[in-house]
Amino acid sequence: MNRVQTSQYLNNFFDNKIILITGGCGFIGCNLIRRLLKTTNSKIYNLDKLTYASDSYGINDIVKTFKDQESERYQLLKIDLANKDLVNSSIQHIKPDYIFHLAAESHVDRSIETPEIFLSSNVIGTFNLLEATRSYHSTLSGSKRESFRFHHISTDEVFGSLGETGYFSEKSPYSPRSPYSASKASSDHFVNAWHHTYAMPTLITNCSNNYGPYQ
Repeated sequence: MNRVQTSQYLNNFFDNKIILITGGCGFIGCNLIRRLLKTTNSKIYNLDKLTYASDSYGINDIVKTFKDQESERYQLLKIDLANKDLVNSSIQHIKPDYIFHLAAESHVDRSIETPEIFLSSNVIGTFNLLEATRSYHSTLSGSKRESFRFHHISTDEVFGSLGETGYFSEKSPYSPRSPYSASKASSDHFVNAWHHTYAMPTLITNCSNNYGPYQ
């Protein structure tokens, strides 16, 4: 497929779904939600604990143009993934068709100063989300179970430092070099373990540096 065909395929795939996005007020999450709101009819739930790095402007810029019924397609829930009970009840209430897990502490220098926050958000938070999702996924059947996916968005920093030549791939060995990248590497391993141990339908993507509107 060419770029246009791929874009149309993805729009159709995510149309008329219930989509849960964690960390949707971050830079990547904001652009993902904007894309889904503009190109699909899906209902979007944004779970974000609203920290210093959160910004809803880019999303609200679209939502404010919606009519009353359309505005119900988007809902922001202030939730810290470290709160296990709240995460579990939210998943059971939302009943998502697809989960994008973007929520993470991601500032390398801050991870060096206060690594415990990164352990809580990136490792414990991911664990709580996986367990809540596993419990929910076990109740699904038919086409809803077949099409469900848990998409974990990670970083290329789990592979370490590249140097002037070469490239990383999904087969590159993990070699995290900071508390931030170590916490993301750990969360990757948890997602992979839940896939193999509990047959959860998971995906992991390792982004490189991202930039663009609303950054």
